[in-house]
Amino acid sequence: MGVPAFFRWLSKKYPSIVVHCVEEKVVDGVKVPVDMTKPNPNDVEFDNLYLDMNGIIHPCCHPENKPAPKNEDEMMVDIFEYIDRIMSVVRPRRLLYMAIDGVAPRAKMNQQRSRRFRASKETAEKVEEMSRIRTELRDKGIPLPPEKPKSEHFDSNCITPGTPFMARLAKCLHYYVHDRMNNDPGWKNIEVILSDANVPGEGEHKIMDFIRRQRANPKHDPNTHHCLCGADADLIMLGLATHEPNFTIIREEFKPNQPRPCELCGQLGHEMKDCQGLAKEKTGELEKPIGCETEFIFLRLNVLREYLTRDLHMDNLPFTFNIERAIDDWVFMCFFVGNDFLPHLPSLEIREGAIDRLITLYKKAVYKTGGYLTENGFVALERVQLIMSGKCGFSLLLAVGQAVGATQNARREAYDMRREGMEHRRNLSTGNLAANGPLESMLRPVSVRSSAPSSPHPSLGHEGDDSSDEEEPHDEVRLWEDGWKERYYVSKFDINSDNVAFRHEVATAYVEGLCWVLRYYYQGCASWKWFFPYHYAPFASDFINVGDIKINFERDTQPFKPMEQLMSVFPAASKQHLPPAFGDLMDDPDSPIIDFYPIDFKIDLNGKKYAWQGVALLPFVDERRLLETVKTVYPTLTEDEVKRNIRGDDVFYVRKGHRGYSYLLGLYEACKDFNRVSTLIPAHLRCSEEFLCFSIFSSDVHSVIRGLDNIPDNSVVCVRFRDPKYGNDYVFKAERLPGAKDPDRVLKPGDLTPDQNRN
Repeated sequence: MGVPAFFRWLSKKYPSIVVHCVEEKVVDGVKVPVDMTKPNPNDVEFDNLYLDMNGIIHPCCHPENKPAPKNEDEMMVDIFEYIDRIMSVVRPRRLLYMAIDGVAPRAKMNQQRSRRFRASKETAEKVEEMSRIRTELRDKGIPLPPEKPKSEHFDSNCITPGTPFMARLAKCLHYYVHDRMNNDPGWKNIEVILSDANVPGEGEHKIMDFIRRQRANPKHDPNTHHCLCGADADLIMLGLATHEPNFTIIREEFKPNQPRPCELCGQLGHEMKDCQGLAKEKTGELEKPIGCETEFIFLRLNVLREYLTRDLHMDNLPFTFNIERAIDDWVFMCFFVGNDFLPHLPSLEIREGAIDRLITLYKKAVYKTGGYLTENGFVALERVQLIMSGKCGFSLLLAVGQAVGATQNARREAYDMRREGMEHRRNLSTGNLAANGPLESMLRPVSVRSSAPSSPHPSLGHEGDDSSDEEEPHDEVRLWEDGWKERYYVSKFDINSDNVAFRHEVATAYVEGLCWVLRYYYQGCASWKWFFPYHYAPFASDFINVGDIKINFERDTQPFKPMEQLMSVFPAASKQHLPPAFGDLMDDPDSPIIDFYPIDFKIDLNGKKYAWQGVALLPFVDERRLLETVKTVYPTLTEDEVKRNIRGDDVFYVRKGHRGYSYLLGLYEACKDFNRVSTLIPAHLRCSEEFLCFSIFSSDVHSVIRGLDNIPDNSVVCVRFRDPKYGNDYVFKAERLPGAKDPDRVLKPGDLTPDQNRN
């Protein structure tokens, strides 16, 4: 989720939500086999484990803290071992659900497009920089490891639905599930669902759709203990939105200042620009197993709910206080600070206490709204208007923005003072003029260069220290000075701020976006076609007459096909992952959509330090033009490419001995009813010739990875799986289910400090 530093802010404000995972590790270089059938050493038994797979795939394929895998086979094995490690920590007793990102809604594609264009640009710049440094070292006679052929540089853009890489990943995970279910006792009695990249939807939202539909079944166990693996901040919001009493998130513990290997020689301790090309020294020590350099933590949402119950409580309300509704409003208010679907509001910054101030505003204004802001994922805009309007609402929102500007301005003033002092000392110096280069590099903010850095110092992650001493970049808007609104609209939209109609248009689209996002979190995708059609957000002061806005999303929309999404989010530099005729549309000067694929583009730092924080000013994709154009090249697809472009189904696995095994065999043998309702999980199951025949009637499951064995005497059956369908007007209730029991309370009176009590 696009909330910079949200998890760090949350864990500092509510420290008891985080506990370290207990796991059995490597001892003296020897990997200790984990018996997952034994009780969980974390003193909690989980029923269901959900893996947001893209959060596993990316770090395994292009890790930041160790040398990259040499080939795809190594990548697949790394992914298997990562899943093994999570399984050994969580030890689910009922279900493992693995969800890979499929085609996303248009609202998310704009962000995906920006990320992939940037990744392509950064990769090209990195390859050019590596070549330059290699040339310099070679000219000095310094030996270097052989240079990778250009074809071997891993393009992370291939981790997108519809590519050959993702098709192979699905086959490898299919093999992996069979291997573990046949051979590992800890997998013997669980059910497994694999939702690969051909199934539309973001991974975490496919998981949420599954959970919502389980909750809608009267037979659902309201005390199911869920564990969701992933690092994105939106998982916290999504977990709260389920209103399940037992919901835990497992994620890697972030450790700042971790060294990264040099990209030239693979050694730790120096950056690429400082590489001396020395051969890697032999230490005599065994290499650390994959993943052992990281630690895992649990984020306990039941404890977060305890904190929020205290912080959101309001006395003497004119309506009945309901903590479930208050938490839903809290989730909604957090969207104002950031999310993956809308640009950041210019006047709100989490590092400056924006969420706390918004909640203070909410708690003061809710007394006049007559009720909560949201219900079941639908926004009561007339109540939101009461909060945003008037002296209380507008002045406080503006104060947040001014606080950001004042803080940034103070930093700039401090920088100017240091600069003047250093320039004075430099003028007095009689030293070598060559020293001016390093001195000026110290003075110059890194982000005002023509090419902004894509990330902080290599030893820092994107979640580095908030209080970095690096200087603030130039900000032409200057929120802390009079005339800020005029400067903002001229700079960002190229219109005058007195164009009230345009400002209202942008604000209306943003409000629509807030409603779309909340519904996405609580009900599923309201429209696959809707997206926010601007690069920048309006000011909070432009949310006028919000209560009069009518929210109507187009119904029965369909997601793009995988090839259509690839054409929407890929730059031309990644065309090798597309069928040739599709790729040619990206760089052929006569292509009717050539304007969708600029070779170069501007990144507006928008007051930030690094390119990854800025706004990539790419043209928006015109859906009608795109679909009309790709229609002309669909006949060129091969059989394999057609398979990569289908909208697929989840796959459901059980092992012989499981209570559902015989049922599924009978369903297959009947081979007549392809839409029978399962009694195991409330879903529509369909027989799959491809998977069922392969799984049942082959004595071996053949390995798809070099070096890994075939699986003899296969005892696993799998079928196509679909979530149960509900009508367009069905509303999933955002509430505690009957019979749900709260876990034992964790917080004690001293766990909430006075500072935490102030909102």
